[in-house]
Parts: sequence; C-alpha cells; structure tokens
Amino acid sequence: MSSEPTFISDLKGVGPSTASKLKEAGFTTIEFISVTPKKEIIEKTGIGEDTATNLIQNMREVLGLELMTAQELFEKRQLAKRITTASKNLDKLLGDGIETQAITEFVGEYGTGKSQICMQLCVTAQQSFEQGGLGGKILFIDTEGTFAPQRINDVAKARGLEPKKILENIIYARCYNIDHQILLVDKASKIVEEEKVKLIVVDSLVSHFRGEYVGREMLSERQQKLNQHIHRLLRLAEFYNCAVVITNQIQSNPTQVFGDPNRPAGGNIVAHASTHRIYIRKGKLNTRIAHVIDSPYLPGDETRFAITGMGIEDTEEN
Repeated sequence: MSSEPTFISDLKGVGPSTASKLKEAGFTTIEFISVTPKKEIIEKTGIGEDTATNLIQNMREVLGLELMTAQELFEKRQLAKRITTASKNLDKLLGDGIETQAITEFVGEYGTGKSQICMQLCVTAQQSFEQGGLGGKILFIDTEGTFAPQRINDVAKARGLEPKKILENIIYARCYNIDHQILLVDKASKIVEEEKVKLIVVDSLVSHFRGEYVGREMLSERQQKLNQHIHRLLRLAEFYNCAVVITNQIQSNPTQVFGDPNRPAGGNIVAHASTHRIYIRKGKLNTRIAHVIDSPYLPGDETRFAITGMGIEDTEEN
C-alpha cells in the first residue's frame, strides 16, 4: 500500500450512491477496501454483488497486486511505533512498549489490572514521541462499564499533565450489546482518519459475545461474528499504523485435573488474531505479574509492575 491513501472519490466507475454507502459503512479509502473480504463489503454497505465485484476489480487495477520481498516487509514493519506503559519492566516485556500495526491482548481475572493498563495508555499515548507516546487521540470502546474518567484525571494530574486536555482527546463509547460493538468498530476507520486516533481500546472484547450467545448450538455463529470483528480491528491497526489493545476474560475448565484450568475466552479465533497475548495475575499487595503467553517474536518471559496513584509503575520486587 502506498503511504498516501487513495480515496473512494478518486476511483473510476464509482457513482455518488455507491460512494455514499461505502463512506457510511466506514470504507473511505480503496486501500482499506483492498484488505476487506467482498462478502463483508456487501453486508456492511448493502451494495449488490456485481457492483462490489466491479469495484474490487477497478480497485485492483489502481493498486496493483501487492507482492513484496521479505526485506521490504521487514522495512515496512520498521515503521511500527511504540507506546510506553509507564513501566520500564512491562515495556521491556512487550519489546519496548505497545506496538502499532498489531493487536495486544491483556488476559486475566477480574481485578488484575487490565482496565488500569488501558486507562494508563490513554494518557501515555497522547504524549510526544520523545516521551514514549504517539501524540494522538484514543478511541475507547467500553463494554463492561469499567472506564473511569476520574482515574485518568488523577493519573494525568499526578504526572504533571493537563487532565482536561487528556480527557478531551479520548473518544469514548459505552457499548451495551454485540450489534453496537460491531457497529462502533465498523465506523472506526472514519473516526481514526478524521480524529487522528493512534490507539484503539476495546475493554473487553468477548464479554457481550459470551453473554448473548449462550449454548453450544450458538457457538458457530458466535465465533464467526467474533472472527469478523477482531479481524476488522487488525486491519485498522495495520492500515492506519495505530495500536489496538483489547482485554479478555478467562474461563475455567472444571474437569481439568492437572495444570492451570484457566484459559482466555474466545477460543482459537481470538488466539490466532491477537498479535501479542499477555496474561496478568495478582502478586503481593498492589503488584501484578505479566507473562507473555503468545507472540510471534517476544520471548515467553514474565515481569512485575505495580498499580499506584501514579497509574502503572515499576516495582522493586521483580
């Protein structure tokens, strides 16, 4: 993909009606359409299959077939940036912070600090590149009601930042069901582009899917929707060079006798789509233990950090 996006209006053969439907569904550039399945384009826009086929054919003529060498891919990946967690220990575990062009998943029981990390990132992502941030806004999708603006206000104030400015740069949505959650992510490309969003947070990803799809007979439909949903997030991360952070619950297998009976919710769908999976568990007092359970290149190490009035910090105990 080129560094400069090509907008729908620049594509030949796309009439005003089709362009309007595409933009309304969050497809503003042909590069973003190029990484979206045709079936999904039809479902999200309501355009006919013939129109979608012609659109994709015209788009491919403009973009060309994107083949590259491994060296070119390596150079492209060097454009990925990092967001500090404000903990040197946790940053080191993550390969120098939260990575853009990727999905970082934090897994853990209730009260282990997953949401605390997300709110900390809402502050640090807004800082300058020299300070470990990306100087951009945040899109925060809250599915469990755990977002606390007072907490962000306090963390910003404790770190010598202007709380009002920090809060104004967080685009917040309280999400109450699956359809709303999917709609928000579907519209996210427009928000990311217009508002210069550098971090997308979904806290948590699977909660509504577990609550609304109950029983094995509904598992297939649930996993299909979840698969489309999380891959949409991954496309946003890759195309817009932003970071995506999701939190996930754990589920227990009561029949398991040996080993840890807990495993991340969402099954293989979430496991395959998440770039980095970090398991969080409680330590002594206000400390937490973070462990890499899956990543294409991060070693499976673990570290400790603390949750304090300053937000996420290092702890002497490591």
